[in-house]
Amino acid sequence: MRAALVGYSSSEEEEEAAQEPPRGSPGRPRLPLPAGLPGEPGPEEAVTEDRSRHGGRIRAFPHERGSWATHIYLPYSAPEEFLELRELLLSRARTRVPALAAMGEFHLSLSQCVVLPYHWIQPLVRALRDRLAPFHRFFCVADQVKVYTNQNKTRTFIGLEVSAGHFQLLELVSEVDRVLEEFDLPTFYKDPSFHISLAWCVGDLSGRLEGQCLQELQDIVDKFEDSALLLRVQWEQVRCKSGNKYFSFPLR
Repeated sequence: MRAALVGYSSSEEEEEAAQEPPRGSPGRPRLPLPAGLPGEPGPEEAVTEDRSRHGGRIRAFPHERGSWATHIYLPYSAPEEFLELRELLLSRARTRVPALAAMGEFHLSLSQCVVLPYHWIQPLVRALRDRLAPFHRFFCVADQVKVYTNQNKTRTFIGLEVSAGHFQLLELVSEVDRVLEEFDLPTFYKDPSFHISLAWCVGDLSGRLEGQCLQELQDIVDKFEDSALLLRVQWEQVRCKSGNKYFSFPLR
């Protein structure tokens, strides 16, 4: 089984997600550009990149002043038992890939990482709030171990793929996509593999984790005490991260 190839978005990935050119939308007027907002970055602000601060990760698009990496997702606050399961999986996986690092936070992506001009942040947040207002809290099951690589194969991930709850997730993605289309931004993938990432490493090391290793990891999940209950996740809010700003949209 080959690793799923995804343009993965995460708190670790946002700074290096691939930048795509805006898609043309003939016949639909573009949103007007509002005047500068208080606190807008000035042209004199320079940014230098120290790759050692990011675990050796390679930025897939150059930083531009006034452009903010933006990601929409469902945050997950993991209980102690989930962290115990993650450590068991990491311990086994590190026998094949010692460089695997644990994810600091957990989430399920509803968008790619996109790049926004600063003055689009608030209009996008308002549009998201309107679109997501009718949605209720829901459950999904994330219990299938899967190996992923990002689109340019500079990083490898181990995640828990969703096996139940796709319908509600696709409905959320549909509304998020509508908002992104209003801004001529890339939408989510046509056939997404919804998942919660547990660990990552630099480079394409998926070949070391597939086959027998992947089956061993799945066996750990299947035999973990009360895993069926533990991996039934309730989603209570959607979150948008744009640069260092966070915006939450509680589900009803």
